[in-house]
Amino acid sequence: MITVVKKLPVATYVLDTYWKLAAERQEIFFNRIAGKTVLTNDPTLLKYKFTNAYRAADRVSQYLISRVIYHGDQSPEEVLFRILLFKLFNKIETWEMLLHELGALTWESYSFKSYNQILHQVLQAGEAIYSGAYMMASGRSSFGFNRKHENHLKLIEQMMHGHLAERVQEAASLEAVYRLLLSFPLLGPFLAYQYAIDINYSNLTNFSEMDFVVPGPGAKDGIRKCFKSLGGYTEADIIRYVTERQEQEFERLGINFKDLWGRPLQLIDCQNLFCETDKYARVAHPEVGGLSGRTRIKQLYASNQRAIDYFFPPKWGLNDLLRRSTG
Repeated sequence: MITVVKKLPVATYVLDTYWKLAAERQEIFFNRIAGKTVLTNDPTLLKYKFTNAYRAADRVSQYLISRVIYHGDQSPEEVLFRILLFKLFNKIETWEMLLHELGALTWESYSFKSYNQILHQVLQAGEAIYSGAYMMASGRSSFGFNRKHENHLKLIEQMMHGHLAERVQEAASLEAVYRLLLSFPLLGPFLAYQYAIDINYSNLTNFSEMDFVVPGPGAKDGIRKCFKSLGGYTEADIIRYVTERQEQEFERLGINFKDLWGRPLQLIDCQNLFCETDKYARVAHPEVGGLSGRTRIKQLYASNQRAIDYFFPPKWGLNDLLRRSTG
């Protein structure tokens, strides 16, 4: 039997920046929790917006976990409905506006007419209802409505009427959840993976975040900047490769990485970090090109004074450690 040995990937100096960025972004996270006024001295991180090293620690993910998933009826259908409704807009203000207008947001009381009317009024007032984080197709060709949010509401209806909650619970793996989501219109590979991770924060599933990864466009750019050759690896392999080597890499660089109370970086986190490194390298390493050719970072950092009451999925066993460490 012939054993095929993969050629190892060949890194560039940008990979060192990848690990330094992860550590500094995590330092900012702990400085914020400690209430420090100076979060970082890194001029790029002070000027531009970057996500946390751990996806679940981001402001929107924290809101999803604490105020959407684990707040309200915990029946599978209702939990899934809230996740889908929140994530399709991915904007805290839109969720809170709907709450204010409709009270509890439930599948049992859902009305396309009511939701559509409220969202249409917000748009007429010149306010945004979508976050700029994820771009999603308008859905007109799939559902026939002129306004994007109408098609997206119909997508939720299709998912719920398709017994998605039950099918998710029966799924044998995180990849199986991803495949279920991918079978619906408007959800490409990147969004289907992101939604699978969001669902996995809930009690609908309990898969390891080390099970499966799908690299997004930004991550693919970052990978090309961090590696001049992928060897015999795919981009998903590269994400797993760095995730499994994180301890050796931090040790190699002499970095004391503060993990999430014993939880190491997971595949989803390292996927995101490649995306963030792509952005950071536009300033730190403008001589290194990626796939997209982008040279500027669009989103500037703006301090948000709204406090985050940190809360992680209870099944991770982190919340008692969090409370003890923050006093």
